[in-house]
Amino acid sequence: MWLKLLLLLLYFAALFALARVLEAAAWGEAGFFATQLVDPLALSVRRLRTILEGRGLGPAAPPARGHARQLVEKSGDLMEGELYSALKEEEASESVQSTNFSGEMHFYELVEDTKDGIWLVQVIANDRSPLVGKVHWEKMVKKVSRFGIRTGTFNCSSDPRYCKRRGWLKSTLIMSVPQTSTSKGKVMLKEYSGRRTEVEHIFKWITAHAASRVKAIYNSEHLREEWNKSDQYRVKIYLFADLDQPPAFFSALSVKFTGRVEFIFVNMENWDNKSYMAEIGIHKTPSYILRTPEGIYRYGSNTGEFISLRAMDSFLRSLQPEVNDLFVLSLVLVNLMAWMDLFITQGATIKRFVVLISTLGTYNSLLIISWLPVLGFLQLPYLDSFYEYSLKLFRYSNTTTLASWVRADWMFYSSHPALFLSTYLGHGLLIDYFEKKRRRNNNNDEVNANNLEWLSSLWDWYTSYLFHPIASFQHFPFDSDWDEDPDLFLERLAFPDLWLHPLIPTDYIKNLPMWRFKCLGARSDEEAFPDSDSDSDSDSKEPSGSEKETSEDEEQQAQGGRGEGAPSCGPCRGAARPQPDWSAWPSPALRCTECVVCLENFESRCLLTALPCGHVFHHGCVVVWLAGGRHCCPVCRWPSYKKKPPFARPQPLPSEAPS
Repeated sequence: MWLKLLLLLLYFAALFALARVLEAAAWGEAGFFATQLVDPLALSVRRLRTILEGRGLGPAAPPARGHARQLVEKSGDLMEGELYSALKEEEASESVQSTNFSGEMHFYELVEDTKDGIWLVQVIANDRSPLVGKVHWEKMVKKVSRFGIRTGTFNCSSDPRYCKRRGWLKSTLIMSVPQTSTSKGKVMLKEYSGRRTEVEHIFKWITAHAASRVKAIYNSEHLREEWNKSDQYRVKIYLFADLDQPPAFFSALSVKFTGRVEFIFVNMENWDNKSYMAEIGIHKTPSYILRTPEGIYRYGSNTGEFISLRAMDSFLRSLQPEVNDLFVLSLVLVNLMAWMDLFITQGATIKRFVVLISTLGTYNSLLIISWLPVLGFLQLPYLDSFYEYSLKLFRYSNTTTLASWVRADWMFYSSHPALFLSTYLGHGLLIDYFEKKRRRNNNNDEVNANNLEWLSSLWDWYTSYLFHPIASFQHFPFDSDWDEDPDLFLERLAFPDLWLHPLIPTDYIKNLPMWRFKCLGARSDEEAFPDSDSDSDSDSKEPSGSEKETSEDEEQQAQGGRGEGAPSCGPCRGAARPQPDWSAWPSPALRCTECVVCLENFESRCLLTALPCGHVFHHGCVVVWLAGGRHCCPVCRWPSYKKKPPFARPQPLPSEAPS
């Protein structure tokens, strides 16, 4: 997880560097930066009208060039970046769709239950034509969508009872706005009462109602009182301008940030005395001033702070975020980290996507589970000071120049999703290349595995653990007590090979007891086998048929176990009837003189191994047997990796006791 987080941070650093490179390229090609001011006199009437529509100041009739320039200058400074964004938003508004409500519950869920937005709904009465024609309605949808106003159509034929209860007996327009100034409060529905159905007249009615949500100040005494007042709002944004009403984007934001930020419009059209403005540090109009407990911040002084709804919305969200904003941000970051698994995982393509789906499910589940206690923690009444300090930290950090660059880059990449996705794909391919190169240097076979091989191994793993319980593989000392095995019945059902063999590690083999077979009265190895070192390889016997089917690694392990580099097995010498030296045998081992695997007698200096059940075999023979997947004793079928409880002799009954 930390590796993915590091790779994600590297990706963000690459995006930041790419944005600076693109800015330098734009300056070299066109000779300007996005933050460079634009003279409205140098723009055409069409571009001036685009800027005015983006700010929500478009007049009912097409404006003259001089009047349009004055409106632009009175509403705020124009930058190259805002002009570019306005043209992009105009193109994006062409694809906006309106919602068709299916009934009362659908209408209530989207409109009446929406606490921080504006809805414009056209109600079509039964057997009536709509109030606004199709062409004008499409223009209205495109126009209001630029200010975050959602639109929909409610046909009373789908739910006539609801229309009758509401009193919608004729076709009309309905606008929903919050009723109170508290966050998540009730909404009220306002009905259009005008006679004219042109787009500009309806839009003027919408902006007038939205502007009523903004507190208006018309003289310096009122401004002094408001500036020095301390109320529930910790963050206030002032607009000082010579306009009759605030721009539509400013009014729409006041609805969106209800209960979080207070919007105040200072109308300076008829002011004679502006001395108090100099006292509070306002020397220029129009000005957008953010007032917080930490001080005053002039909006528009940093990169990306344009006079538009999208730019100011991003700025205010970073200063006064909701819990939902933080959750969405964490959700995006977690899923970007999870998708890194598609490039980090090596091997078959199906394996990559299986790992990706597993990681996405795991990360999102952990994220939701982690947020549940956080939400409960924030509901505690004793955390008001903690909440205030957290917001203070957000305000301090997000009014810096670096934060303004990050916001500008976020708006740029979100308006160009193809560029964002292509850079993420390129970053992932680089990760895949270096990870593949690293694993090839480590001789990892997973790099060359195909889909069929991986699916086959996955099926083997699944069926093995489906039919067999997972055993605990611990390194038990041979002479300790063995616990009772509850899975003995299932293990015995696995033979003879009616089920698939479980995937059991062979690490336990090296912990089995081993010793060399000795005979009583036998001569030393040097006297009995003077040339044993030179003839050890030639004296080794040929493997049996079952051993020939094993792998080469198993044969090497078997040869090493049976005394590689040591004297080979030979008959006991120096005694007429040689007897084995039982004192060298471990106590649990059963006494025998023959290996039932190869059916040969034990000879002097042969390496022996005992299984947990007590049966003894040639070390090489039993290793080949176990390494071939037969994890049980060749005699009694007791599992070779499980301890066997000691045998307890039954106690005689009292009636059977000797008299």
